[in-house]
Amino acid sequence: MPQKILIVEDNENNRRLVREVLVYYGYETIEAGNGEEGIKIAKEHKPDLIFMDIQMPVMNGYEAIKSLKNDPDTKHIKIVALTSFAMLGDREKSLEAGADDYMAKPINTRELPEKVKKLLSEDI
Repeated sequence: MPQKILIVEDNENNRRLVREVLVYYGYETIEAGNGEEGIKIAKEHKPDLIFMDIQMPVMNGYEAIKSLKNDPDTKHIKIVALTSFAMLGDREKSLEAGADDYMAKPINTRELPEKVKKLLSEDI
């Protein structure tokens, strides 16, 4: 059974890029367009990993990460924060919110599968 990865991203082009790379490497993907929807889908589907965009409408990624990490049912899920605003402090702010890792956009499609493999092989 393939590992399931939730992509929470409001930009369809970014979602498609991450989805295509992950599907190519044999992962099953599910998607959400904002943080609030991402939380709902994470609780329902219990993915193995979540890619969480930071700048989204309805609920931003920081709030969604905090909510997921504070919920006993989802706190074990690994989360990678994604942001196109790769400014000083973004990584720290994402990790402080509870993210397990961080990636800047544009996504490096060679780095993506390696990061997924590493995170999914770590002990929870």
